[in-house]
Amino acid sequence: MQPTLLILAAGMASRYGSLKQIQGFGPAGETIMDYSIYDAIRAGFGKVVFVIRKDFAEDFKAMFEPKLNGKIKTEYVFQEMDSYLEGLSAPADRTKPWGTGHAVLCAKEVISEPFAVINADDFYGKNAFDKAADFLANHCTEKQYAIVGYELAKTLSEHGSVSRGVCDVDGQQNLVSINERTKIYRKDGGIIFEDESGKHAIDNNSTVSMNFWCFHPSLFSSAQKLFLKFIAANSLQPKAEFFIPIIAEEFMRSDGGKISVIPASSKWFGVTYKEDAPAVKASVDQLVADAVYPASLWA
Repeated sequence: MQPTLLILAAGMASRYGSLKQIQGFGPAGETIMDYSIYDAIRAGFGKVVFVIRKDFAEDFKAMFEPKLNGKIKTEYVFQEMDSYLEGLSAPADRTKPWGTGHAVLCAKEVISEPFAVINADDFYGKNAFDKAADFLANHCTEKQYAIVGYELAKTLSEHGSVSRGVCDVDGQQNLVSINERTKIYRKDGGIIFEDESGKHAIDNNSTVSMNFWCFHPSLFSSAQKLFLKFIAANSLQPKAEFFIPIIAEEFMRSDGGKISVIPASSKWFGVTYKEDAPAVKASVDQLVADAVYPASLWA
């Protein structure tokens, strides 16, 4: 059974202003998402599921269906604020859905095979998809998930601080925990993160999560139960977020599961700040020049 790729794209309209403003970085106007789908297809993924907002579904499908038709199966699911609440109520002043864990849950009805989860606007690289496909085909079980890890120093921006989930990994390359660091930056040849207690040095070689996960479909049942508990506990918190690491930590702590940390050798890049865009385009141009990708992905 071929694995599925789940792309979290429901936040794109708010970030970009409108779907038509999704930035093209490739020679033929390819978005970062195009490169992820291309890498997934050649790694052996058989289906891509997009988590989007209903209000830009028509434009989104018009953008992707012509180029993906006949190349990979596609599904579209909607992340709305009331999705999977099962009668519970969102806070009256809440204005958006419930975060990345909720976005994954919204794909429950269309995924029944092992699947990977990625962000729409992060470039992960061919090696990451090859390794994820191998894990999903040969090692993923109800008790064994995985996360693709990146070297911290290779995920920073030259234009400001970034937030990263720093992974604590044991001797068997299994995840122990993810520590969210919300202000990480380079300084004096090293890397610093700040929190309420001050500034702290952090190892350049630390492994970080860029939200590239590999899951068994049994995750959906436990995630739904956990989500309802989360909603009940946060019914008065208009900005509470049900993130994927909440699901992962419950899987390790209560379900006795293990999460392998798969090191990626490919370079990650993304646009944290608008000033990052030229460097992203230059990176894509170099990969095309090196024949990692064709000049036109979908020609």
